Amino acid sequence: MAIDDLLDEHEQSERVRGWLRKNGVSILAGVAIAIGGIWGWKEWQTRHSNSLAGANVQYQVVLKSLEDKDLEQAAKGVKELESGKANIYADLAALQLAKAQVDAGKNDDALATLRAIKADPEFKPVIEQRVARLLVATGKTDDAIKQLGTATDSASLEIHGDALMAQGKRDAAREQYEKALKTLDVAAPQRRLLETKLTDAGGTVTDPAESV
Repeated sequence: MAIDDLLDEHEQSERVRGWLRKNGVSILAGVAIAIGGIWGWKEWQTRHSNSLAGANVQYQVVLKSLEDKDLEQAAKGVKELESGKANIYADLAALQLAKAQVDAGKNDDALATLRAIKADPEFKPVIEQRVARLLVATGKTDDAIKQLGTATDSASLEIHGDALMAQGKRDAAREQYEKALKTLDVAAPQRRLLETKLTDAGGTVTDPAESV
């Protein structure tokens, strides 16, 4: 090996040592942050898992109360879930409570339960559709249509059609049912019912293959 190469290696070595002296603290700090981040992530996972486990237990308590027809106790359980961090369990429990309230003829209570749900964006349309269906069932068709807004999914269009049918507006209802069928999967289980509604509104059911 030539002396020049040795000098180059020595110079490179000194440069590395100098760089480490200058940046060593920040490197160690970065490593510490990374380790701390990993620990924090694991700690968060543990807390989150414990929170979910607790929420699941409380959710089962609500279901038991509903099974026993104790709507007041179930409502208290829903409130407790809403004060926690596992929102999905609170939402599911509230939906179950609302259904039980409807079955018990307590439609106003059911509406209040549904409207109190603070659902995540992806879950919100389901809540709005439940509210709209209940409004139609209780004769508040204008409120139902306002609740649906400009939603264009098949379920919302179908409910809009139901509201219009309840108002005696068969032509407008038929238009909503036709739009709903166009956006509904051919194999969807609710398609048969929607086709029946379209027929009742004076429409004609066509073979999906013919419209392709």
